[in-house]
Amino acid sequence: MPFRWYGAMIHAVGRDTFKRLFSTPRQERFFVSYHPLRIFSGSAHKELALEIADTLGVELGQSTTRRLPDSEIHVMIDEVVRDQDIFLVQSCCQPVNDHVMELMLYLDAFRRASAHSVSVVVPYFPYARQERMAHGRESVSARVIANMLEMMGAHRVIFVDIHARAIQGFFNIPVDPLSALPILADYFRQPEWENAAIVSPDVGRASLAGRYAQLLNLPLVVMHKRRTSVSVTETTHVVGEIAGIRPIIIDDIMAGGSVLKQIDALYEAGAEGTAAFAVTHPVLLPSALEHLESDDRIGKLVVSNTLPVPPEKRSDKVVVLSIAPMLADIINRIHQGRSISKKLILM
Repeated sequence: MPFRWYGAMIHAVGRDTFKRLFSTPRQERFFVSYHPLRIFSGSAHKELALEIADTLGVELGQSTTRRLPDSEIHVMIDEVVRDQDIFLVQSCCQPVNDHVMELMLYLDAFRRASAHSVSVVVPYFPYARQERMAHGRESVSARVIANMLEMMGAHRVIFVDIHARAIQGFFNIPVDPLSALPILADYFRQPEWENAAIVSPDVGRASLAGRYAQLLNLPLVVMHKRRTSVSVTETTHVVGEIAGIRPIIIDDIMAGGSVLKQIDALYEAGAEGTAAFAVTHPVLLPSALEHLESDDRIGKLVVSNTLPVPPEKRSDKVVVLSIAPMLADIINRIHQGRSISKKLILM
């Protein structure tokens, strides 16, 4: 680098920042972006976007989503975003298809408004359970979503605890697979959970459960289940010692609540005390809420706020933990060009 460039850098970023930049290890260095950081949100989960913006100390960008009488969606960016680094927060909750379409329209709007880059923060990735063909003549819907995001101009995709980790391979742009595992696990670092075991509801979640068990230094139990239909499963085996132990069942998504019914097998195997569930994405359909409230063996359902949890889905049993500080840290690191490798939990 020519010597005169150093003087220009010192003038641009300040002497203290310049010294700090070159006195840290190369992998920890970051550069000041000349493109302002902006946080925008769709209509799906504006509360999470506001919390992220507050944590970063920036204003939430102004935009408007309107639903027209014929059910079409119209989006408008209400301020100049030319040459800015945009992080668009849109968790694709119910109604899923409306929020997916809204996301695509915002990507188009930002591209036409000459934003420097648009990174999509999708805490709850839509169609993640349709990542392969289980039968002939089926759509691989998760791949369709990935193609749409790329074609509409997303520069980067950030998601949390995606149901099928292989989906990140559907993209040809940078993908950051985050996890709420450390946040949910911290809740159980209390004396009352010392005599507990981490329970995986099926073999597919065993690696996630293993990370919970490692973080909390608790034993691991794995349940084997067989799916008898699209919405019905039955537990066939419980592998591991659960007798006399309090179960903590982990999962990535709770929708209809089939996992709630699996505790029958645990108590038949000798589990004691009230059970707890640690779930990243609280879809929480009415059937799940009904079962949660009616079963006295279930003490707590600990979830993250990747999805909005309205008052009608809350109760004394439901504990909601925020992922906004984690997302704000990741966004800040990406914008500053700093490594996020140590923040990723790859399984």
